Order: sequence, then C-alpha cells, then structure tokens
Amino acid sequence: MARSAGGPASFRPSPGSIPESPGVYRFRDPGDRVIYVGKAKNLRQRLNSYFADFAGLHPRTQTMLTTAAGVDWTVVGTEVEALQLEYSWIKEYDPRFNVKYRDDKSYPYLAVTMGEEFPRVQVLRGAKRKGTRYFGPYSHAWAIRETVDLLLRVFPIRSCSTGVFRRAGQVGRPCLLGYIDKCSAPCVGRISPEDHRTLAEDFCDFMAGNTGRFVRRLEREMARAAAEQEYERAARLRDDIQALRRAMEKQAVVLGDNTDCDVVALAEDPLEAAVQVFYVRGGRIRGQRGWVVDKVEETGPGELVERFLLQIYGDAAAEAVPREVLVPTLPSDADAIAELLGEHRGGRVEIRVPQRGDKRDLLTTVERNAAEALRQHKLKRASDLTSRSRALQEVADALGLDQAPLRIECYDVSHMQGTDVVASMVVFEDGLARKSEYRRFSVRTTGGDVASIHEVISRRFKRYLEERSATGELDVEMGAEPDADPEAGAGPGIDPGAGAGPGIDLETGRPRKFAYPPNLVVVDGGPAQAAAARRALDELGVDDVAVCGLAKRLEEVWLPDEELPVILPRASEALYLLQRVRDEAHRFAITYHRSKRSRSVRESALDGVPGLGPARRQALIKHFGSVKRLREATAAQICEVPGIGPATAETIVSALKDESS
Repeated sequence: MARSAGGPASFRPSPGSIPESPGVYRFRDPGDRVIYVGKAKNLRQRLNSYFADFAGLHPRTQTMLTTAAGVDWTVVGTEVEALQLEYSWIKEYDPRFNVKYRDDKSYPYLAVTMGEEFPRVQVLRGAKRKGTRYFGPYSHAWAIRETVDLLLRVFPIRSCSTGVFRRAGQVGRPCLLGYIDKCSAPCVGRISPEDHRTLAEDFCDFMAGNTGRFVRRLEREMARAAAEQEYERAARLRDDIQALRRAMEKQAVVLGDNTDCDVVALAEDPLEAAVQVFYVRGGRIRGQRGWVVDKVEETGPGELVERFLLQIYGDAAAEAVPREVLVPTLPSDADAIAELLGEHRGGRVEIRVPQRGDKRDLLTTVERNAAEALRQHKLKRASDLTSRSRALQEVADALGLDQAPLRIECYDVSHMQGTDVVASMVVFEDGLARKSEYRRFSVRTTGGDVASIHEVISRRFKRYLEERSATGELDVEMGAEPDADPEAGAGPGIDPGAGAGPGIDLETGRPRKFAYPPNLVVVDGGPAQAAAARRALDELGVDDVAVCGLAKRLEEVWLPDEELPVILPRASEALYLLQRVRDEAHRFAITYHRSKRSRSVRESALDGVPGLGPARRQALIKHFGSVKRLREATAAQICEVPGIGPATAETIVSALKDESS
C-alpha cells in the first residue's frame, strides 16, 4: 500500500508495483478512513490514470486525491468478484466520495406480515422486515388503502393492530370490520389459523398479478348460486367480482401479461441526478420509486446506472430482483452485473436498452418522470427561503462583498463558429429567477467571447446610466431626491398612481428596461471574461457592481485581476445558486441563438433573388412558413403575398428552381 500525507504525488505507487489484474482499490485519508472505493478490469491502468495528469482530472476527483493520504488494492479473479467486493466495501465503509442514492421521499408499501400466526395487511414505510411480503411501492398511501378496502371484501384477512387484536380476543367481540364482513375475525375464532393463512396467501397471489383465477372462481360460484336461486349470495359475489376488477383497473396494463421488469431512467445535471423506476409485474405498473443522487465523483450515465443496480438490488430480497431491467444506457460491465444479479435472484437476469415498441415508449415515460423529479427537487431547494438566504450570504462571503447580492445578473454568449453571435442577460432577485427582466443581445463586434462580453456589458450599463440620468432629472423636477433608493418607490408629494417613481417610465407606467443595477455581475467564463466585464464597467465609471466569472469545466469562480480562482465547496448553496444562474443564462442564450440561426438559414436561400429586400423575404417566409413550401409554390400563389408582383414571383420561382437543381 502507498501512504503519505504530502499530496497525491507523495503516495503514488512505485512503477510496476500495481498488478494488471482485475481488482478493487481504496483511497484512505490521513485518519485511515476509506474515502473512495473503485473497481477496475486493469488495476495498473486505472490507478495510473489518477496520477498521470492531475490538472486534467475532474475537480471532484482532484478534491478526492488531495484529501487522500494513501491507496491500497485487492486483486480478484473475475469482474463479477470485483463487483461483489466493491459493493461490500462501499456498504461497509460508506465512503464520502462514492455516489450515494437516497430516496427523494419515503414511499409506502402494501405489506402482509406472513411471519405472524395471523397475517396482517398494512401500509408500511422505511426498512423492510423479515417475514413480510411487500407490494409496491406506491406514490401515495391512500392509493394502497383504496385497493385494500376493495380486496378485503374478497379476502377478509386481518388488518387491525396487535393491541386491537388482543383486546377483541379478551372481550370475545370483534371490531367493526368483523361485523361488516371485511375481516374474518380470527381474534374471536371465527376462522382457523390455517384457513386465515390461506386467505392471506390468496391475497398475496392476487397482488402479485395472478388475478385471473380468482375472478373466474367467483364467476363460477356466482353462476352456481344463481342456478340454486340463492340470489342474495349471487348478488354479493357479483359485487365481489366488481371490487376485484376495480382493484385490477387501478394498475395500468402497459406490457404483455407475462412481463416482469423494472424500468429505470435518469435525468442529470453537473451536480445531481434523479432516478425513477417503474415496477412492472404481470404487465401492469405495480408501483414507482425515485431517488436523488449527489454526483460526488465524475460519473456518466452508464456509471450511474451501474451504481444504481448494485446499490438498490444488492440488499433486495431475491424475489424483488426482476427477470429484466430496462435501462437508458448500458453500464460498461453490464454482463458482469447481470451475472451478479442473476446469482442473487437465483435465475437469469437481463439488462438491456429497449430500442422500439411498448418498452421503449414506457422508458420514455419514465424518463419524463425522472426529469420532472429533478426539476421539482431543484425547485424545492431553490424556493426554500433559508437555503436562498444562506446561498446569498455564502456568495457574499466568498467574493468579499459588503452585503448579500440581492440582484444578480448573468451573461452568456452563444454562436456557431463565430456566426450569428448573440448574448443573454438573466436576472435573479433574492435567489429567484425574474424572467420579466431577462434581455437578449445581437452582438455586433467580432473577436471572440471576450470581446462579446465587453460589448454586451458596455451596452447594458450605458443604458443604465442613461436611464438613471433621465430618472434623476425627472426626480429633481418633481422635488424628489436624485439618488433615492430605486426600491423605495415614489417620494413624498408624488402620486404613486402616476408611476413617477425612480426607474418608472411615465408614458407606460412600467419599469424602464435597464433602470436597476445589479449587486453582482456573473459571466459565463474564466479570468479573461471576468476581466473584460470589469474593464467595461471601469470605462463607464461604474464602481459599485461586483464581477465574477464561473468557468464550466472546473466550476471555478474567477474574480478580475486575481491569479487564482475562488473554490466553493461542492455541496455549498452558493455554488448551487451560481450554477443555476449560469445554466439559466446559457439556456436563454442558446434558445435565442437557435431561433436567430434558423431564421437566417431560412432567409439565406432568398438572398440572391433580385428585387427582394429583407421585408419581402420575411413576408414570404411568414406566408409560406418555410423555404421548402415556397419552393413548391407556383408563381400565382407567390403573387398572393402582399408586395410581390407577377414579375417578381416568376423571378423567385426561377431562382429557387435553379438552386435546387
């Protein structure tokens, strides 16, 4: 084992000391705690990758290596053995840098306590208990209770607590469910333990998907009762059949009757990932479950799927492992994982990516659920007032600001190889997006992202200075202080209804577009972009606005004129907020760039047509919807466009025909 406390280079194993065999390795910190566990088909190749190019590693991997003080490894014979040992070590040591899946909420299960003398049906959450059959999970507890209420007509097994069961036995009188025939009342001896257990087993069989035989049995009994003129009994059996069918209808049929599979889907961003699973048994969706994972290490979709399969099915009962697992991406060791799960299940397990048909459609549905779960998780975190306040204060502390930046503006530049250059400005106030304040820019300068950032910041703050100047003159004329707080509204003696407060346009009564300055400007980029933004502000004399850049690859925060970046903790609310602001600016810029590029591509086909200016080109595209439809139109149809005469229409038809040929 290599061990030291002097950084990664100091505990790097000596050349040739690492075997080329499959194995599992552990990184330990100076306190000898295991902080990361990994596996490899070739230990030498994998471990050397950690030390060959430290600067090129993902920042989270760099953090792990700088935290570590040593590394050891264990050689195994096969990939399956490596998976088994890796899983057992992760479970034993709970390493801080390994991916950990956690439930995004506590899902309820329908449980039948088959380990008791008189099995009981109930709703349970949390850890599973030995000797209990579980069905689900379900999204809501009420969905289970509705199902149980329907099934107790046909399978009247015990559903009361231990205390209620004992008291009923002591007084010799069953509870209400015993009187309304939704419990067979084993507490007072109305049914033997053997017969009650048979009822419980039938209940479990029905929930497991073996529904047909119970419906057919009741139908035969109903027909027999009607033939014997026992009409009241036949009517009750009819109601029992309807109850069973309603219970069956609550589980949607999505695949073939004999299909048992779990459908797994992911949605991720650089920091977190959401996983959703739909459980399909007997072709019906029996439940769903979700997890949210912090991506502590650098992981792709395949590795996330691998970690999920090992962690979730590793502790599951054998019957909980399905015959088939549908995933969005195959892990690199898919065959080894399938073999390991097959050993655990006691039968063959197939892991595959569906390409078409009902299974592909179902995976798409689960992917939408995963994306929505991630969105809701981020929204819940973003909308939490305490988290937002902490994030703003952490940003202020990290950047050395006098106060929390209540208004943050972020800028991003988007282009395609230097063409159709656009930029976006998004605004967050009090940690929440203020979309009415978003702005977009068509960039005029050429010279790359740095020049574009300089231009956009200059344009935005020139407008701010102009509007502040105009507002200041207006306030002086009306007797208000020129430098009044923009958030304070109208000053004394000013009618608020007139809309004459600072930053308000008198004609429209709406806020001026660039009237309010931010406390912090964030640019998407590194030190060059941050310096360009600072230079633009300095040239305009704006010295009360802080500037920083957020670089995508390493998630570093750069301050102007600083040689080293500010490294925010990966799990900090400050980094989460800045990333969300940056990602929103990127999304807004990309959306604008795509629309502009699409429009320019459509109009470029008409650039060479004589007599067509920008207005006529836009009119043609608006009328026909696309160049393709315009190309298919006749001269007479083109003449219907306002401003297009017969001669011009013939020229357009000829020009588009020559171009296509």
